[in-house]
Amino acid sequence: MAEVLVLAEHSGGDVKKVTGELLTLARQFGEPAAVWVGDGAEEGQPRLAEYGAGTVYVAVGADFTDYVTGPEADVLAALVQEKAPAAVLMASTGQNKEVAGRLAVKTNSGMLCDAVGLTATGGKIVAEQSVFGGATIVHSAVRTGTPIITVRPNSVAAEAAPAAAGLQNVDVTVSEAAKGARVTEKIVQETGERPELAEAAIVVSGGRGVGSADGFEIIEKLADSLGAAVGASRAVTDAGWYPHKFQVGQTGTTVSPQLYMAIGISGAIQHRAGMQTSKTIVAVNKDPEAPIFELADFGVVGDLFQVVPQLMEDIRKRSGS
Repeated sequence: MAEVLVLAEHSGGDVKKVTGELLTLARQFGEPAAVWVGDGAEEGQPRLAEYGAGTVYVAVGADFTDYVTGPEADVLAALVQEKAPAAVLMASTGQNKEVAGRLAVKTNSGMLCDAVGLTATGGKIVAEQSVFGGATIVHSAVRTGTPIITVRPNSVAAEAAPAAAGLQNVDVTVSEAAKGARVTEKIVQETGERPELAEAAIVVSGGRGVGSADGFEIIEKLADSLGAAVGASRAVTDAGWYPHKFQVGQTGTTVSPQLYMAIGISGAIQHRAGMQTSKTIVAVNKDPEAPIFELADFGVVGDLFQVVPQLMEDIRKRSGS
């Protein structure tokens, strides 16, 4: 059975959740094998083994930590040539989309971006994608070379399937062309106790309906009661009520959690494009004609400042806290 290469997302030795999701998807099409670029593979090995990586190809050294994008494409291109994998999967991030594009050129292969589901049909890997601002769902397949596919986080639930995850060093000479962008400084981002927005299984987002920066506190409280990440609509971030890095939408972060709660968000197409592939969508809005209700699985028409406190009280009772 051919391998399916998965570009591991990690911070040092900390393996990100999306990597487990990609390894889970990879098992449908072949033998999952992780590709680890940079330091920390030994620390990340147990996590990769937990989710089914039979082999971990490791590229380590200054060329792989001092430069971005280019080295990853060079490593993957060398592995594609040597291993002839069934596919290459990676998380849909801005950087990885560039890696995928470079890899496609190097290997004369087709690539697909922002898949929210993968299936095997007629001997091909078929990707489900949400396009045109979410107005259309399409199914696409690569016709040339090795399928190179970027997948949105939370498109599938990660399922454990223990494997060996044997470390295997990869000897790749990074080309001069791959050294066009150099890392000059690294700053550790301060994070709180909430999960990362792009990877969270539950996201609670607030919109213009919160009324002010102070009003947005109720969104944070609801998120904390669910162990969720906090998101915001563009109207909120443009008004300065919440930082722009938490914006969900076509020009912000695209999320695809198991549960998305839109509180006080009308549901403009720009926002919907960034969250409509969520597995379950719950909306609270006082306007019964709000477009968000067309997308919601469950909707509550009412004042969020009355509905949300009742919801939090019920969550508290059910959790016994």
